[in-house]
Amino acid sequence: MKLLCSGSVTLLSLLFFLPVCLAAHGRYAQKLLTDLLSNYTNALRPVEDTNHIINVTLQITLSQIIDMDERNQILTTYLWIRQVWMDAYLTWNKEDYDGLDTIRIPSSYVWRPDIVLYNSADDEFSSSMETNVVLRHDGQVMWDQPAITKSSCSVDVAFFPFDLQQCHLTFGSWTHNGNQMDLSIALDSADLSDFVPNVEWEVLGMPAKKNVILYGCCSDPYPDITFTLHLKRRASFYIFNLLIPCMMISFLAPLGFYLPADSGEKVSLGVTVLLALTVFQLLVAESMPPSESVPLIGKYYIATMTMVTASTALTIFIMNIHHCGPEARPVPEWAERFILNHLARICFVYEVGENCLSSSRKQPQSQEQSEARLANGGNPKGTNWDLNGQAWGGRVEEDGMGESLTNQVGWKEDLFVTIDHSEEQGAAGGSEWQESNSVCGGGGGYVEEKKGVGGEGAGGADKSRREIFVRTRCVCRHQGLRSDVEYIANSYKDQRSAQLRIGEWRKVAKVMDRFFMWLFFIMVFFMSILILGKAI
Repeated sequence: MKLLCSGSVTLLSLLFFLPVCLAAHGRYAQKLLTDLLSNYTNALRPVEDTNHIINVTLQITLSQIIDMDERNQILTTYLWIRQVWMDAYLTWNKEDYDGLDTIRIPSSYVWRPDIVLYNSADDEFSSSMETNVVLRHDGQVMWDQPAITKSSCSVDVAFFPFDLQQCHLTFGSWTHNGNQMDLSIALDSADLSDFVPNVEWEVLGMPAKKNVILYGCCSDPYPDITFTLHLKRRASFYIFNLLIPCMMISFLAPLGFYLPADSGEKVSLGVTVLLALTVFQLLVAESMPPSESVPLIGKYYIATMTMVTASTALTIFIMNIHHCGPEARPVPEWAERFILNHLARICFVYEVGENCLSSSRKQPQSQEQSEARLANGGNPKGTNWDLNGQAWGGRVEEDGMGESLTNQVGWKEDLFVTIDHSEEQGAAGGSEWQESNSVCGGGGGYVEEKKGVGGEGAGGADKSRREIFVRTRCVCRHQGLRSDVEYIANSYKDQRSAQLRIGEWRKVAKVMDRFFMWLFFIMVFFMSILILGKAI
């Protein structure tokens, strides 16, 4: 019971004397402030001897990177600036003031160093906040000031978006030289413990360095402290929004060579890709400063646009080769040897029926070979009529077992026609001869028709063949018919040779398309590897 009573008395004593103590400290703080500022002026340096140098210690804490304007080259940061110096007129004996060690008063009451940011880009110069200073009994003054600073920063965009930037923040006195006020660094670098991470920039460090500069106007030294902010750009945003779309569009450019020439979209694809790359180039140019240093992504865009332009020009040239008409000259021998034989194998371009092992091209038959084939009784596959291009001087008969040639002197010209009735159904056995007289001019003739359908000794190929022997004395009409047939044959041969020339030129164009397609694919691939290698 006694212990409980004594504890209650102690608690009541504390509650009674605590306001008294606080009131006493407040009364002593007011008396101290009155005594300190009674004969004090904040217009002069607080030194007892004007020849003495006042030492100011500077410390920077980087809190946030607000903005980096690459185009205007301005860095906006949020800093905590701490300045510490000794004031010879703001000292007191703390025992005289009930042990009061420190007081906090408005910074406008005391002298403050005129330390400014030399490379400031703020047009108002009012980004700092008026805060209190902390006075200690030995005369030490500590001033913590938050400030939003805009400083000029030389931005090097040569390796954008994989660039490293160095921005300098230089602090120094605006009016006091080194013989009046000296600057010292509290730490070797700025304090980054309270830094708020930035989504675009990664801070690698912010070392501090003291410089003493002699200007041309004055002989006195001017010290300053320079903080160098090392920044590394986070390139993920630019990779996924600028680089990868550009690479995907770039890989479309070589595919223009793979489009068929008759589609009519080869040049349109190249122009569309070129316009898309131009849009991306404009997006990059809007955010970059107008300087002689071309960014890395800009070089990639320019190289890709040059490649697309070259591919479009080559496409036009190859289409001109593809659409060579019948009046075109034959493919030169060197092009036939190099492009159609060697380059076609390398690019895996083969005709129908060819493969990688045998790529020999089918040669057209000459006129002598065609005549020899017809003279030997050959019949082109799929035809129903066989007509001898040269009239015989006698009568020709052919049966299933062999051939016999009988010359009739009395007849000037004979015409031999073979009709193939492979799809007709004939009766088995027997043969039939028909004769007819014809009048031509003043001459005469007859037609012998021999039907051999399933006759004895007939071969499988001759079972459905009907042979007609037309014997006429009409030399005039047969000569005209012969000239017409020769004209048709020559026209067909010319048309066939023209088609072969057109086919060879089209194959040359196809081989060139495949070659340039693989070449531009390799170029785009290596360009993409080089640009992405900078990010690793």
